[in-house]
Amino acid sequence: MTINIEKEVILNFDFPEEEYVEKVILAAMDYVDCPYEAEVNVLFTDNEGIHEMNREYRKIDRPTDVLSFPMVEYEEPGNFDTLEETGEDCFHPETGELLLGDIVLSYDKIQEQAKEYGHSELRELCFLIAHSMLHLFGYDHMEEEEREQMERMQREILSGLNILR
Repeated sequence: MTINIEKEVILNFDFPEEEYVEKVILAAMDYVDCPYEAEVNVLFTDNEGIHEMNREYRKIDRPTDVLSFPMVEYEEPGNFDTLEETGEDCFHPETGELLLGDIVLSYDKIQEQAKEYGHSELRELCFLIAHSMLHLFGYDHMEEEEREQMERMQREILSGLNILR
């Protein structure tokens, strides 16, 4: 498993963020029974940086909390059965790891939303990582049923780590 973490901003969490990023990524992979070793890239930026990316890639002119850039196209969310047949481009040529994609987080939004929702920055960071990982596995929340499914899955991933509201 390769988890690359880059920081464009100085983080001032009162917990070891890299340790928790890794825990949630691994828990999400276990949750969906990912049969491969994988690579995930995580970038911490600020509201300005994520605003720019949101405008460029999603045509939405405002900052957001997290952006997910999946590298894999699934026939069905969380179904890895056909990846070797159809997706050789989604495996790292040297390591053989599944290239899941990139997660971009706004440190500013983590702080703001933790206060707004009345929980810790740890809980907010872990929630956003779990949410983004589900996107990297092909899940979405465009429809009400999909939103409910993702919320349930996020809660289950976090409760398995005893990271509660």
